[in-house]
Amino acid sequence: MLRAIAIDDEPVALEVIRQHCRSIDFISLEAAFTNPNEAIAWLQQGQTDLLFLDIQMPDLSGLELLKALQPRPFTIFTTAYSEHAVKGFELDALDYLLKPFSGERFLKACQKAKELYELKQSAAGKYLFIKTGYEQVRLNLDELIYVQSAGNYVSFFTAGQKILSRLTMAETEALLPASAFVRIHRSYIVSRKHITRMDKSRVYCNEVVLPVGAGYSVSFLV
Repeated sequence: MLRAIAIDDEPVALEVIRQHCRSIDFISLEAAFTNPNEAIAWLQQGQTDLLFLDIQMPDLSGLELLKALQPRPFTIFTTAYSEHAVKGFELDALDYLLKPFSGERFLKACQKAKELYELKQSAAGKYLFIKTGYEQVRLNLDELIYVQSAGNYVSFFTAGQKILSRLTMAETEALLPASAFVRIHRSYIVSRKHITRMDKSRVYCNEVVLPVGAGYSVSFLV
């Protein structure tokens, strides 16, 4: 069961989300907020798996709220403004629902969250099955050195293997345990245990040198 909350400054929009969630047996909508600042306190408890988030809100926009969250739950934007789509996906949103959206479209977004949640749960067992082409390849997380994005795909690198899979960086980051892996760049996630040295602009994993993005350096090095 995915624990979810919804944030939207319009009560009618929240009621639509409530109704859709009631028809989905793997979603538990535990709270709904019209005030995003109140929602932040709830999210800081770290017990939310899925966030339905409006973008255009008077006090704090959904984009600003999501930027401030670390770590971030799976996030599905719900908005009436299509021009925010690119910014939403830049913040690694799982999906983007344009109001008014149908129950079928809502379910499709939630099913994507469910699939990633189940993969994330398997990661707690120290391995993942990664889909590559028509195969499922077992990847031991202890052997994973880093992940690199490549357009609509990501590559998983171990000492002797490269696995290419159709995943976004947001989906990949959500799958990997934050205690063992860290996002250091828009295009890179690295295993903490494989880091041999680092400075403000680079991370070294023996002979592999990875860049540290400006937006990630402070939080990573602290």
